[in-house]
Amino acid sequence: MFVTRAACAALFFFSAQATAQLLAPEIESGRVERPAAYAKRFMVAAADPRAVQAGLEMLRAGGSAADAALAAQLVLGLVEPQSSGLGGGAFALTWTEKEQRVRSFDAREAAPAAARPDRFLDRHGNPEQFMRAVASGRSVGVPGVPRLLEVLHREQGRLPWARLFAPAIRLAEEGTPKTRRLARQLEHETLLGEDPAARALFYSGARIVNRDYAATLRAIAARGADAFYQGEIAGDIVRAAGSDMMLDDLGRYRVIERTPVCGAYRGYRICGMGPPSSGATGVLQILGILEHTAFGRAAPGSVEAVHLFSEASRLAYADRAVYIGDPDFTPVPVARMLDPRYLAARARLIGERSMGFALPGTLDPETPGTSHVSVVDADGNAVALTTSIEMGFGSRILVRGFLLNNQLTDFSFRPESLGRPAVNRVAGGKQPRSSMAPTLVFERNGRLKMALGSPGGLMIINFVAKTLVGVLDWGMNIQQAISAPNFGSTNGPTYLERDTKIEELGDALAERGHVLNFARLTSGLHGIERVPGGWRGGADPRREGIAAGE
Repeated sequence: MFVTRAACAALFFFSAQATAQLLAPEIESGRVERPAAYAKRFMVAAADPRAVQAGLEMLRAGGSAADAALAAQLVLGLVEPQSSGLGGGAFALTWTEKEQRVRSFDAREAAPAAARPDRFLDRHGNPEQFMRAVASGRSVGVPGVPRLLEVLHREQGRLPWARLFAPAIRLAEEGTPKTRRLARQLEHETLLGEDPAARALFYSGARIVNRDYAATLRAIAARGADAFYQGEIAGDIVRAAGSDMMLDDLGRYRVIERTPVCGAYRGYRICGMGPPSSGATGVLQILGILEHTAFGRAAPGSVEAVHLFSEASRLAYADRAVYIGDPDFTPVPVARMLDPRYLAARARLIGERSMGFALPGTLDPETPGTSHVSVVDADGNAVALTTSIEMGFGSRILVRGFLLNNQLTDFSFRPESLGRPAVNRVAGGKQPRSSMAPTLVFERNGRLKMALGSPGGLMIINFVAKTLVGVLDWGMNIQQAISAPNFGSTNGPTYLERDTKIEELGDALAERGHVLNFARLTSGLHGIERVPGGWRGGADPRREGIAAGE
């Protein structure tokens, strides 16, 4: 058995003492430096040790990567409720070794059928205040996670469905300590406590005992996802949202299997989630632009490397804003956005000084995409699962032990852009644009090389791309690449991670015209990479997760 020292306690049962040992290394800054984890047979990397343990429990029992990812996600819904859960959505990317096949599953939340483009405009026709929209039923989209879990289990699961729910039910009924990160977020949260049920659950002590969540899990374990989308649970969701969501909206929700978006970089094949996620397209655009610059000769973490990376991400985010939306409502020109000739032309816009703000490219006429779990099982199958309820604590609406998302605020508040309908405008049944970027990387011979992903809102694309160049360009291991300081741009300021060595580049970057923003950039990357004899895992030191296996 090969694990990091921080992960050792995760290999035992969920006792209060073991859980306390798992969480002890976390420090107030949220940064805990740790070595990479190693395993010969299988591995799980996730945002909380208890979720990792749930996944390992399934793998030891002969379960698949999908089984492990599902069990881990159900525990995350309890111990990291501010980030993901049954009330949210997800994207899953899977690799099956026997079939040599990448599949991508879209479980993004959908707007109610009655939703209109002016959903987030005030009576004067102006976008309403953001947090007012967030903390309301109008921000709640139809959740996708329960249906995704069912689809993944049906397609790739091995263990009995109800078996996957046991760790989360046990923890929810017996109670488990809050992480320091959750406790800190609750201290700064001003809206959640207005809900009496949420106040009783989250503010009543140092432990979380969530019997309502356990009861919800028992219902789904017994009757499948229909227990969530029909009947009493669905009725409670509709009543709690109190907007235009109807029972029919939940009843008609379906997971969509979409074609993965894949591209080449430095001889590797990189695959991710396509629209409505901008994740894979954005990551591949950044990497494709960098291949046409001197980035490969720039020293890791140097002024030149950060300058080129930030300019490439600026160009990618400019295209993202104009071209990417729900492909069931708007044609999305992914192939043209990733055309090497187009990316080479975009790269020629990068000079010695920052462009500050990039304009979207002009595409040639067409001819006839938060928490994250990475798993590799004993057969070499893999799952990269990124899940979210959007903002911390979502809409602040608690139903039967889980929080509802606020994903509909990911739509454009203004229905028009540049004199035409915004590609990401609200519409009934439509999915909002996302930045989630679960990613799989393959070697030239087709073997799986890496599985990774991250939370982080709009910056997810930068976080994932930075980790990829760390491994593929700079020769770092997965843990080193994850731990390296974050940087990049979303087509505004150039962000540099506060309290890291990357801050020292500020003056030199400012001389090149960069407008700088020193921010916390709290990623939550979790990844696994193939190494001789097995697997190496990395967990983001900015959060309390681990990687472990055997």
